[in-house]
Amino acid sequence: MVPGMNSTLIAVIAGIIAFWGVLYALYGKEEEKEEGVTVDLFIAMWRTKRLLGFIEGVAKRGPKFWKVYGDIGIALGFIGMIYVFYALFKTAIATVRTGGENAGVQLVIPGVTIPLWYGLFGLVVVMVVHELSHGVVARSDGLPLKSVGLVLLAVIPGAFVEPDEEALKKARLRKRLRVYGAGSLANVVTALIAVMILNFAITPVLQPAGILVSKVVDNSPAYGVLEKGDVIIAMNGETIKTMDEFINFMNRTKPGETLTLTVLRDGKEITLRLTLGAYPDNPKKGYIGIYPAQHVVSKVGHEGIILPLFFTFYWIYVLNIGIGLMNLFPLVPLDGGRMLDDVLKAYLPEKIVNPVRYFTIGVGLALLLLNLWPAIMNLGG
Repeated sequence: MVPGMNSTLIAVIAGIIAFWGVLYALYGKEEEKEEGVTVDLFIAMWRTKRLLGFIEGVAKRGPKFWKVYGDIGIALGFIGMIYVFYALFKTAIATVRTGGENAGVQLVIPGVTIPLWYGLFGLVVVMVVHELSHGVVARSDGLPLKSVGLVLLAVIPGAFVEPDEEALKKARLRKRLRVYGAGSLANVVTALIAVMILNFAITPVLQPAGILVSKVVDNSPAYGVLEKGDVIIAMNGETIKTMDEFINFMNRTKPGETLTLTVLRDGKEITLRLTLGAYPDNPKKGYIGIYPAQHVVSKVGHEGIILPLFFTFYWIYVLNIGIGLMNLFPLVPLDGGRMLDDVLKAYLPEKIVNPVRYFTIGVGLALLLLNLWPAIMNLGG
């Protein structure tokens, strides 16, 4: 076995390579075309013209609205660009200082780093609203589209609206920026709608009902005692329903203290005993060694409907806000990178543009690698 890699990761990599081998054998020799499937090295694209009429219809219904919408996207694009750059710079420094303990960017892999079905559905929403927004804004400004479709980059699924690149290059700067910024704006708007539904429609019918063990830290006091998915409902006979109650209880504990935990496991109530260790940042405080999360139940029953709705909208929110903002990072081919690139070309002399571009690319790649390093190491086990 390769050092640092567990058997699950090796099986996943082998499956990915086998999948691409079959896909390349079926479609790899076909030339790129306006419709249908084309496959290159770890890049598969499916193009169609069937949705172009729908995009055209939406764009024609309110061209003035979509132009204002695109202008808002430009503003969001540059504000988001600055915010994401600052956030990644800050976490990159923390990553170096802590030797890779802090992850600034989380890999989005359904079934591995995020829940499978909620993650897949959330990603579909991200891609659809993002690309439709690009397409509608482009058509509202009179820019032609060639096709729409789906893309797979290694293991990362995506969608695209393919504009006529020649027409896009010849368009005024403001038109191009509208198209680039529209995608992330759609993601942010979708995230806001999702969080409003959560806060005003779903959360009011939920109530806290304990602390969910979302992960057990290896070699911690909880290791071998608690399991992922356990729900702590009492500690030393004291009922624990909310995260605040859990934190307040733990703040009163000391290392070496033995706790009696009442836990729900697979729907059954069990009692466990656990001896606390010392909290890493405060040796005088007790340490249990779990990643806690709020467990909730429905006030009105029908948990088989309400809880899936809650998690569906939660992941729509998380993925849209995270991916939408990340797409504004100033690195080509991300939308933020294309926005910055076009502005530099428009306002700086040609002899200055390339050095600035290469510097930006170098810094951007370095920040991404530093932020992805902990996530990749955690995935490898």
